[in-house]
Amino acid sequence: MEFRQYREIIALAAPIAGIQFAQVALTSTDLLMMGLIGVQAVAAGGLALLLYNQLRTMCVGMVTGLGNLIASAAGQGETRTSSADLDEPAREEIRDLLRAALLLATIVAFGAGTLLVGLGHLLPLLGQDAAVIALAKPIMLALAPGLLPMLWLNVLRQFAVGMRRAGSLLMVTLVSIAVNAFLNAVFIYGWFGLPQLGLAGIGLATTAVNMWTFLVYLRTVLRDQKLGALIALNGWCARRETVARIARMGTPITLTYGSEAAITSIAAVFMGTFGPVVLAASNIVNQLAYIVYQLNIGLSHGSSILVSRATGKGEMGKIGAIAARSFTISFAVMTLVAIAYVAVPGIVLRPFLGTDADPAVLAAAGGLLWFAIVHQYCKGAQNICVGLLRGLGNTKAGLTNTLIGYWLIGIPAMAVCGYWLGWKSYGIWFGLCLGFAVTSALLGWRFAADLQAVLKPQQKDEPAAVRLASR
Repeated sequence: MEFRQYREIIALAAPIAGIQFAQVALTSTDLLMMGLIGVQAVAAGGLALLLYNQLRTMCVGMVTGLGNLIASAAGQGETRTSSADLDEPAREEIRDLLRAALLLATIVAFGAGTLLVGLGHLLPLLGQDAAVIALAKPIMLALAPGLLPMLWLNVLRQFAVGMRRAGSLLMVTLVSIAVNAFLNAVFIYGWFGLPQLGLAGIGLATTAVNMWTFLVYLRTVLRDQKLGALIALNGWCARRETVARIARMGTPITLTYGSEAAITSIAAVFMGTFGPVVLAASNIVNQLAYIVYQLNIGLSHGSSILVSRATGKGEMGKIGAIAARSFTISFAVMTLVAIAYVAVPGIVLRPFLGTDADPAVLAAAGGLLWFAIVHQYCKGAQNICVGLLRGLGNTKAGLTNTLIGYWLIGIPAMAVCGYWLGWKSYGIWFGLCLGFAVTSALLGWRFAADLQAVLKPQQKDEPAAVRLASR
């Protein structure tokens, strides 16, 4: 029984983590292709992708809660029928949620795309080189339309995860990496008689891949017997109150994602003040931590869906066990990674430094790996706590506690330790780890309090969502 319960979390978490790993590979492919064009293309394209990914991440946050709402509705429907089948009220609620999410995704993606194009025209105000601006604006224009199919895909993804049928997502994303690399070459070099678009071609390829991936996955969902019967694409018929419900849940998630990206960017800016060697070492170690972090994103989503389902079915006693198993899986993997960092740092770092590694960069990165160990435990625990709280219907705690941990503790600590105490790069990473540690502790305390609230015997007949809303 115990193994089956672990397997249930892994079955939901693994496809999501796999998608996250694949998306990292997708961005890496774009950067590799930019390097074939030239140094200025890497600078301009990297800047464009940074802004695009910031907006993309925040857009995804707006519809992330859909999976929890669908899981809760499905759980309630299964409880009413006392089987794995859904009754008609649950089916209609899920269709209503899907319509509303698609409409909200369209509005948000259109606004974010417009903002991305506008940011291209504001680059001169940020002191960027004229040549970089000239290259960045066309790729930002080409990237902007891709936010629409990207967010539509994420709505379908949340729909499938909420219904616990996420297995088909990974293969679609993996194939998209190969398609993206091929289209990059086609548009950059003008194959098959097409014009040579250079750097802008990479943006166009990304947009095309987003649309292709959405259409392929839509076809997969429509062919799924269980999902196809519930699909509703007529977003224009969405109810305003349902759109508002998803937006209220998604707004704190969006701001939390934005806040998390901001503290990492500020840390990078601080590291850059100590020279290119230190910045390069920090970027490498941060990329390592980012890759490992994708596992915890998968666990966060998987545990969140299971908590929402348990809440919908009134099985509150299972929530604590779901949380414990999620942390066990995460910390077991983090420990294996930590052992690798300590035992074979050179092997871990070598893929990012090449055969002719700069000894200074290698030494600096090796020292920062110790902070990466702490970083991964703290940030991973924080992300799982955010998912567990979202499963309980609490999306505001993530934003509130990240504002405290990041902005009141982490960033000031980076400045004090890095500059005032003179710890330099180690001080920046110490402050970064401290910010994540405080945030994870606050979120852990909040989850324990919310869980205790839903377990109170005298409130057992009151819906969990009502109890949490009253807190």
